[in-house]
Amino acid sequence: MTALEIDSLSKSYGELRALNEVSFEVPAGQIFGFVGSNGAGKTTTMRIILGVLRSDAGEVRWKGARVDADVRRRIGYMPEERGLYPRMKVGDQLVYLARLHGLSKERAVAAMEQWTQVLGVDERRGDEVDKLSLGNQQRVQLASALVHEPDILVLDEPFSGLDPVAVDVMSDVLRSQADRGVPVIFSSHQLELVERLSDRVGIVARGSMVASGPIDELRATDTSQWILALASATAPPAAPPGVSITESAPGRWLVEADSAESAQAVLASAVQQGTVTEFSPVRPTLTDLFRDVVNAPEEVA
Repeated sequence: MTALEIDSLSKSYGELRALNEVSFEVPAGQIFGFVGSNGAGKTTTMRIILGVLRSDAGEVRWKGARVDADVRRRIGYMPEERGLYPRMKVGDQLVYLARLHGLSKERAVAAMEQWTQVLGVDERRGDEVDKLSLGNQQRVQLASALVHEPDILVLDEPFSGLDPVAVDVMSDVLRSQADRGVPVIFSSHQLELVERLSDRVGIVARGSMVASGPIDELRATDTSQWILALASATAPPAAPPGVSITESAPGRWLVEADSAESAQAVLASAVQQGTVTEFSPVRPTLTDLFRDVVNAPEEVA
């Protein structure tokens, strides 16, 4: 199986249970958005994947085999904290890091030139890292994760401190890496960005994975809800059996139906009544889901 598998990871620090049997997988070519409050266990999970920490139980597998040192050399990692040499020049540093991963000098230089250009810091190759803005440091940090052509990408808060243009650039880079078959894991507190960019999402709370799967599946609800708006109407259309209609604003109604077919019947009736200006499904956003699962009371064993 071509996937990065995180299987039942547990980790404790004395009395503190940092991870409790966390499991998820990231198929090759997909982007996995990893979200949770500060201290929920995201960074601990990423560090176990990298081998920086050792789990108390569980394992990490790539292509069905346990991840070892050879596989970890093929991982591109971007920590949340700065992991660069502040007084080293950007170009020299990226070449050095690429060569540590086994690239020849020629390939390392070519990779450095490619990624500094793609990420918009090619004019800063001769500058020391600590002379750069925080946003440009973040771009160089991503370049350091990409410069050795990794098979797996693990990025901890890669969008932190970036302006909207830089966010778009980095989003395009992550998608291009997934398109070439790389499984990408990234954490972020920008939930709208996670929802837009990710193929799958995992929500971790208090060290446990509380929701995981494709965005559409996570946002699915048992009840069908729709927003209906009419150009000129003072009353809603008649509600067939299994449907409730409540006014949310003048000329706008919330339609709650027991099936999509019932909702379509309301739409057909509304068309007969006047000009329909909106009829759109209402589904919870990732932000809504996050609030629900993070604020849910903790179960007592």
